[in-house]
Amino acid sequence: MKHLLQHFKTLTKHPKNAEELKGLILQLAIQGKLTENWRQENPNVEPASKLLEQIKEEKKSLIAQKKIRLEKPKKEFMKESFDFEIPKNWEARNITEFYSTIGSKVNQVKSKDYLESGEYPVVSQGKKLIEGYYNDKSKLLKLAKPVIVFGDHTKIVKYIDFDFIIGADGTKILETFKGINTSYFYLHCCFYDLSDKGYARHYSLLKQQAFCLPPLEEQKAIVDIVNELFKEVEQLEEQTKISIQLKEDFVTSALKGLSQTENVNQEWQFLQTHFTEFFTEKSTIKQLRETILQLAVQGKLTQKWRSRHPELVEGSHHANELLKRIQTEKKQLIAQKKLKKEKPLPPIEDHEKPYDLPEGWVWCRMSEITESMTNGLYKPAKFYTDNGIISLRMYNIQSGDIIFDNAKRVEVDEGELNRYCLLENDLLINRVNSYELIGKTAIIPFFGEPLVYESMNIRTRLILKDKLAVFINLVFQSRFAREYLMSKAKQAIGQASINQTNISTFAIPLPPLEEQKAIVKQVNSLMALCDSLEEHVDNSQTQIEQLMQSCLREVFEDRKEVAYE
Repeated sequence: MKHLLQHFKTLTKHPKNAEELKGLILQLAIQGKLTENWRQENPNVEPASKLLEQIKEEKKSLIAQKKIRLEKPKKEFMKESFDFEIPKNWEARNITEFYSTIGSKVNQVKSKDYLESGEYPVVSQGKKLIEGYYNDKSKLLKLAKPVIVFGDHTKIVKYIDFDFIIGADGTKILETFKGINTSYFYLHCCFYDLSDKGYARHYSLLKQQAFCLPPLEEQKAIVDIVNELFKEVEQLEEQTKISIQLKEDFVTSALKGLSQTENVNQEWQFLQTHFTEFFTEKSTIKQLRETILQLAVQGKLTQKWRSRHPELVEGSHHANELLKRIQTEKKQLIAQKKLKKEKPLPPIEDHEKPYDLPEGWVWCRMSEITESMTNGLYKPAKFYTDNGIISLRMYNIQSGDIIFDNAKRVEVDEGELNRYCLLENDLLINRVNSYELIGKTAIIPFFGEPLVYESMNIRTRLILKDKLAVFINLVFQSRFAREYLMSKAKQAIGQASINQTNISTFAIPLPPLEEQKAIVKQVNSLMALCDSLEEHVDNSQTQIEQLMQSCLREVFEDRKEVAYE
């Protein structure tokens, strides 16, 4: 317990740890470890065994008067023991010993009959405390004390302190017996809800659980301590969220400024000296990666390179000359009838150019540098075979690379293999996916056996592909390319699609070949930096998880079995 409190603030450093920390607090509560000092200060409190006898008598009387039904534990689910020790003056029994369900179908209403406003609130197991309203008094359930609302298929339990309610269809309303503090009983339910085993997911599973019964006065003390600790967790969690949001806002602003400023080097130097301070979340590192790619295709990563090598961006090295070379090769392929002659595309208008290019660069349409585009092979799962040809699916395109994990093999004939065969440095473009992922690309690496590709992808074979493919792949991963492709995507039934026309008319920024090499080198170096930042974040999270495990070991270091009835 001391270890937990000592590192309380550190354990809430990541908001996702807050729920786990609350679960740990509840575990300490129902073990009696939160009230060790309270018991020392209150040694003469009547033991829970006396309270248990009173509860049994009350329960027996209410059953005899037919005011309640006997709650039976689900024996097929019942545990045989606790795996921790409880205080000597506590008792342990199945949870069904301490409550009864009240109300029935008569007091419930279906969601289709909810009113937006009305006289009586409808409470349910959903996320909202009040799901709707209803005006029929015949369904009204009057409450003598606070109750617990529990659903058949939910991980949410609720503490309700109203004078009257109507229940949503499928809810269970649990009322505790005298001598059971309803708030303490609620903490028990919340523990099963927050535990990794998810006992509260179904009401029938709750009925297999044990209940730790302290004296009534100690129940109240436990509730007060838990509420105070929860309040502190939530305050620290909120502070952490605010801190993370402020950091993300600053990073977003700084990276946006970096994309817009002409003095990139000065802004970059400032960010670079604060990397480990600013980029402590994977979300901000993701933004950094996106900005690096955007700076790359704007020519801002290679400002110094151009100033040192002016001869490599002008004259015969100018991108205009590169484009002429590509066009000459394309004409030769058409003359040799290896390619069909294409209809000329309209010139690129100013509104299609999202930014000004550096000296030596030109805008061109994708089709101008492309030899061919072909949609992939349609082979559904029934054609998968262990001995076939690997067919690359949309899932194999990840972060600009081809990932062969879980690659499928398909049966193909010789004609299909010839038509859909992938060559090294082909660019594979995903044409059907979710809206956010549409148009992701990867370069085909050298592979020791034939590869084909499925119909949701487009193979794009570039002229001078061994020289252009890597840079063009970077372009497609940049923010401005993503925005263009998403603007062209057609959406239907949860999916989006683009076509060859969308890709062929895309305006591409084309640098000189030598500068393309310099850009790729810079990007690879900076992406390696991002990798190291992510590793640092992972290590930090691992340390917090190890600290949490250390606290758990402290909590459970003296495990003993305590039988319950």
